[in-house]
Amino acid sequence: SVRAFHELWYRTPTTWGMTRYRGVPTLKCPMDMQVYHELIMSLQPGLIIETGTAYGGSALHFADCLEMCGSGGTVLSIDNSDQVPSVTHQRIVFHRGSSVSVEALMLADELAEAADGPVLVSLDSDHSRAHVAAELAAYSQYVTPGSFLVAEDTNIGGHPINIGVEDGGPLAAVDAFLALSPDFVREPAAERYLLTMHPGGWLRKLES
Repeated sequence: SVRAFHELWYRTPTTWGMTRYRGVPTLKCPMDMQVYHELIMSLQPGLIIETGTAYGGSALHFADCLEMCGSGGTVLSIDNSDQVPSVTHQRIVFHRGSSVSVEALMLADELAEAADGPVLVSLDSDHSRAHVAAELAAYSQYVTPGSFLVAEDTNIGGHPINIGVEDGGPLAAVDAFLALSPDFVREPAAERYLLTMHPGGWLRKLES
């Protein structure tokens, strides 16, 4: 039943394709947005790194969550498209360019060094296996113990959505990453609402 509803929900034009946050497109499942909200309220991050900005709706949602929890944190949102986000927020830093470029990682280094609190990472850019693997390798270093590294859209490539990739996509990259990264584990509690676009992609870094 869950798999059938997932297929129906994903392929219906009025669901995630029309989801808005404060009027801005987010291209996300509201249940996943709720999980992010709960994580941010609990962790009170000093920095959230997001790859894949699109319209800026998710970055705005993250920034508002930081305001609500009073962490004083920053959102770094990285995208290499020419599309200019339609939002501004004092907590958001937008960077145009590849998420695995030297420039993007230098900025992530700078903000992570200055962060007063945990670092949470959300990967939602190019969903090919190779690119997600490169992002996991590059950005896992910033995730603080107890915080999360989220590889989004692991549902494509047949899990259960059979579109978008021929190389296994994000989930294959996550599987390979976990095999070599014993300090990260999947967090089943992040999938407790049953519908998530990131099955197996919610990764928690173990406390030392």
